Amino acid sequence: MQKSQHLPPLRVLQSDELLQQDEVILIVDDFPEIVCLLQEFLTNEQFPTITANSAASLLQALREHNVALVLLDIGLPDADGMDLLPELRALYPDLSIIMLTAVSDLQTALSCMRLGADDYLAKPVHFADLLTTLQKVLEKRRLKINNRLYQQQLEQARFQLQLAHGLAIKMNTAFLSLVELDEILQAGLVGITAEEGLQFNRAFLALFNDDGTQLQGRMAIGPGSMEDGDRIWNNLEQLDLNFMDLLSCSNVLISDTEVNRIVKAIRVDVEDEDHLFVRAVRTKQSISVVGGKCEFPVPVELIGLLQEDSFVVVPLFSSNRSLGVIIADHYISKKPITDERIQALESFASQASLAIEHCHLYMDMDQKIKELEAMTRELEKNKDLLVETERYSAVGHVAAQLAHNIRNPITSIGGTARLLAKKTEDTQWLQFLNMMTREAEKIETILEDLFSFVETAQPSFAQVGLFTVLNKSILLHYSGLNEHGIHHTLILPEKEPVLCLDQQLIQKVLVHLIRNSIESMPDGGELTVEVVEDEGEVQIVIADSGAGGSVSSLEQRTDAASFTTQAVGTSMGLMLVQRIVEDHHGSLTIQAGEVGGTRAVVTLPV
Repeated sequence: MQKSQHLPPLRVLQSDELLQQDEVILIVDDFPEIVCLLQEFLTNEQFPTITANSAASLLQALREHNVALVLLDIGLPDADGMDLLPELRALYPDLSIIMLTAVSDLQTALSCMRLGADDYLAKPVHFADLLTTLQKVLEKRRLKINNRLYQQQLEQARFQLQLAHGLAIKMNTAFLSLVELDEILQAGLVGITAEEGLQFNRAFLALFNDDGTQLQGRMAIGPGSMEDGDRIWNNLEQLDLNFMDLLSCSNVLISDTEVNRIVKAIRVDVEDEDHLFVRAVRTKQSISVVGGKCEFPVPVELIGLLQEDSFVVVPLFSSNRSLGVIIADHYISKKPITDERIQALESFASQASLAIEHCHLYMDMDQKIKELEAMTRELEKNKDLLVETERYSAVGHVAAQLAHNIRNPITSIGGTARLLAKKTEDTQWLQFLNMMTREAEKIETILEDLFSFVETAQPSFAQVGLFTVLNKSILLHYSGLNEHGIHHTLILPEKEPVLCLDQQLIQKVLVHLIRNSIESMPDGGELTVEVVEDEGEVQIVIADSGAGGSVSSLEQRTDAASFTTQAVGTSMGLMLVQRIVEDHHGSLTIQAGEVGGTRAVVTLPV
């Protein structure tokens, strides 16, 4: 026969479990002897007590102390205890009330219970009954409070899951735009500070700038004062806090001028490795500051900026880059930041990091698409310029070969014919010799024309932004740069120089110089285009890491047209470049780079 199974008996809560640390029991009676006896008994049972002898002193005690339970006499000198029940229940919903009376009347007991009393004891009170009733009522109260707390925790967990689910759905697409990212981050910050969320008072978000050299404050949410905190939390309580609601209300809630002032002032250079924010992103570990102290030095200026000495810094990072940090605190409530709260914040940070990384991927892709579209447009508009560039290169190759193979023999033939003409007076021989001289001169002129086959175009000057010309010139070589594996860097001043020049001719100059650098790096390399402003002039520096020439050989070449990084080919193009630059009252210098390669400098007047 199977043994019957019994549930274990319920554990009786001790007095220190029934009451929180600062909670007390209030004895209200106008008979001092009864009050003294009850107080002595409860004190011996380890229950902290206070006393009152009237309705007025009762209400005052409730305002000044954290009262868990009231032993209330029905007959008070200034009020009827039963009449006080509705008011006490409305003002203090967690307050337990046991009525005391000298009248053993069942109807009175039932009336007290209907009006909100938890139990009823008739005088004279037996201490054993009092203790049993007291423990039962306090245990019921504690269970009720714990049940509400557990319900709140469940609601918070549900909200956090809802927020994480909403973030995941929002990020289900391959990429996110910058606008969508801001919406997600704003919703996340609301979730961090919402009463149903992580319950932080304030949250600040700082992200790295585009070049990764500085952490900059991006957005924040939180109150600047207790009044603002009440306003924000009341607004949140009036909302049905699902993910889409957060997206729609986050702009309204992220409006406090004080937190916006603070977040805009956050600027931390990545080179400052001792700063808490940089340490967090480098180690990919959260840092908790309590009372202005942690395992690392805490900058005094950071505490002054936040106006708070206890906060947590949680890093944002992806698999291949550091993204930023989230700073959260309890600026208003001053509650300690628990490990549970930090772990929940780290969970959100991982979602936010994923969103930011998706946005970076989208922006990188969008930038590549725009570059390709711009390159296509420029190729279409400037295809004649590219054809002309190829023509210059091809004819330059032919001209160099012709100059090498024809010029010296023709010069010898012409010189010999002139010499023989001076040594004979025979008319017939003179006729032939003069004809040879003239024909040799014609060939020499043709050779010179090969080097200057492009007629010098008169510049059509206009005010032109230099950055526009540079970008178009580089875009024309976009496919060539990628094909040869050449990494290019464009270094520009903050303000765009505006020069008086012929845009087409200067673009032709830049196209030739960039092309020459690309051809000197068939196996890849580095191409740097830099704009340097000096007094009264602007320098365009085009440097490559190609073969180039030795410093000594370059110093011997004073004419830019005689220089090329290849054996033959671009001298005619460089001659054209020099001519255009001189027509703009500028200069062209070509020299060996400091660590190899070639450095071409075009100087133009402002």
